[in-house]
Amino acid sequence: MAERLKRSGLLGELSAEFAGTLILILFGCGVVAQVIAGGALTDPPGGLGDHDSIAWAWGLGVTLGVYVAARLSGAHINPAVTLALAVFKGFSWRKVIPYTLAQTAGAFVAALLVRWNYTEALAKADPGHTLKTQFVFSTLPANGNTGLPVHEWGAFRDQVIGTAILLLLIMALTDLLNDPPKANLAPFVIGLVVVAIGMAFGTNAGYAINPARDFGPRLASFITGYDDAWRDQYGNFYFWVPIVGPLVGGVLGAGLYKVFIGRFLPAAEPEPPGRVPAPEE
Repeated sequence: MAERLKRSGLLGELSAEFAGTLILILFGCGVVAQVIAGGALTDPPGGLGDHDSIAWAWGLGVTLGVYVAARLSGAHINPAVTLALAVFKGFSWRKVIPYTLAQTAGAFVAALLVRWNYTEALAKADPGHTLKTQFVFSTLPANGNTGLPVHEWGAFRDQVIGTAILLLLIMALTDLLNDPPKANLAPFVIGLVVVAIGMAFGTNAGYAINPARDFGPRLASFITGYDDAWRDQYGNFYFWVPIVGPLVGGVLGAGLYKVFIGRFLPAAEPEPPGRVPAPEE
């Protein structure tokens, strides 16, 4: 079976998706651990980072994860991307579930590494392993703030919108018929997109915009002492929101790109202005 996977190229693609998502989560969950767990230990609290450092590290994690996986798999590193590409770009439907499992596994292993590395800091900052540090691994409505009345459906709306923005821009930045970044800069620009989403849409639900990014670390935290990992600060089951919301939003965003941009692009890239057309053979 493994040999058949290797011959088909699928094993390499899944390995790349695992590794790319692992890199993403190492930087993403790692920076949140530094800010939340490490910051709680300083006197006065804070000083090791803030929202901007979180946004930048998540964006850089995306950029580096894409560079790791791009050659072998296309670097989806996000089930919402995989599903949207299957719906609109001809990506093989038989690969959707394997890609999703590889992405989730990469996120799970990365979160375990972050959990292990920050064992002492998390235990000191939050001995009961409560929602105070659960946010290191998975998202919550209003980032766990009970003073901001955002519940499941408000967070779901937020995840649909945020992931729609992400996929619309990914489609634009990778469409060869459009005007994509040159010199292999697309991963860098996509990372900037994630930074921008984090800065503009981070309050209501923590901008998971990636089911694997949330579910893998949530599962890792649950099996390492966070008994309430599946619930939000109100006691409601919340884990489904950053799974379903991004899947819906990703398809919506990719569809909006096709409707407003993709269908109007020429079938082949035109000659640049001023260039003498090549003679027909």
